[in-house]
Amino acid sequence: MSVDGNTGVNMGMDRDRDTGPDRGDAHDAGDAHDASDAGTDDRSAGAGAGGGRDGDGGSGGAGVTDAPAGRLQALFEGHRLTPTQRRIAHSMVRRAADVPFLSSVELAELAGVSQPSVTRFAVALGFDGYPALRKHLREVAPAEPAPDTGSYNEYQQAVEAEIENLRHLASVLADPRPVERAGRLLAASRPLPVLGLRAAASQAYGFAYFAAKVHPDVRLLHEGGTMLHDRIDAAVRAGARTLLCFALPRHPREVVDTLAYAKEAGLTVVTVADSAFAPVAKVSDLLLPAAVGTGLAFDTACAPMLLGRVLLEAMCDGLPDAQARLEEFDARAAARGLFVE
Repeated sequence: MSVDGNTGVNMGMDRDRDTGPDRGDAHDAGDAHDASDAGTDDRSAGAGAGGGRDGDGGSGGAGVTDAPAGRLQALFEGHRLTPTQRRIAHSMVRRAADVPFLSSVELAELAGVSQPSVTRFAVALGFDGYPALRKHLREVAPAEPAPDTGSYNEYQQAVEAEIENLRHLASVLADPRPVERAGRLLAASRPLPVLGLRAAASQAYGFAYFAAKVHPDVRLLHEGGTMLHDRIDAAVRAGARTLLCFALPRHPREVVDTLAYAKEAGLTVVTVADSAFAPVAKVSDLLLPAAVGTGLAFDTACAPMLLGRVLLEAMCDGLPDAQARLEEFDARAAARGLFVE
């Protein structure tokens, strides 16, 4: 059944970017934590604090799959990483199939850090150095190197990078439990506030637009300012239990502060972010990662958009009347001649 906006969504019920992520290494000396990072724990991909209130016992994490990305994520679990080391880990997960074949210099260039930082990263994971880490990766995550795309122009390379991001998302979704849990949390929250500022505003708007067709009360929070906390307070007073956030680089400080405020107000925070190591991880109960492309002047966000649609599907599964609402909308649209057939 078609719905507004050429979504292509099968309900399954029969039913300013300001700039890209900082790739410089000017603050790399000693891999020191910045002040905002002190005292926080890092999360593996898809992992949350497990603090949701749906009580279903569902996993807060994405789980470890047999895919190379899943095995890499398992390797990082339990390690306290600095911001620079999280950047290296994020780059490794995004290029999981290639990493066992990269030199320390190549990995440093990929992550936008110094070569000594890669060595310190390997030591932080418990290895004698990067050669030992690479040997381990070749043993536990064997994979053929990705096809050479060196002959592609910059536009083709950007598309290939997004295809790889989507493949990585598919591997994360091999364990559907985190998304299913998120869907139940979103469906049960009345109202449902959806937050996305700056570069993530369009992601939040797209989700809220379609969610409003099946969810009885969706409240879009896509403009920052002093009213933002007031709107969260109003949602809590109206009965909200969960807040959905879309967070993309560069990550506005206001988003981190708002999520911390939402948690203090008693909301469970579900976040779609570009990385499990994003700054919003420490203020999220359930984080679902979907990488962005960084090869063009402005970041591309195909994977976060698709993950948002997947969340819509999971939310619909938790709303018994979702199909009836869509059919009602289609009937009204036809009566109004809303769409050109």
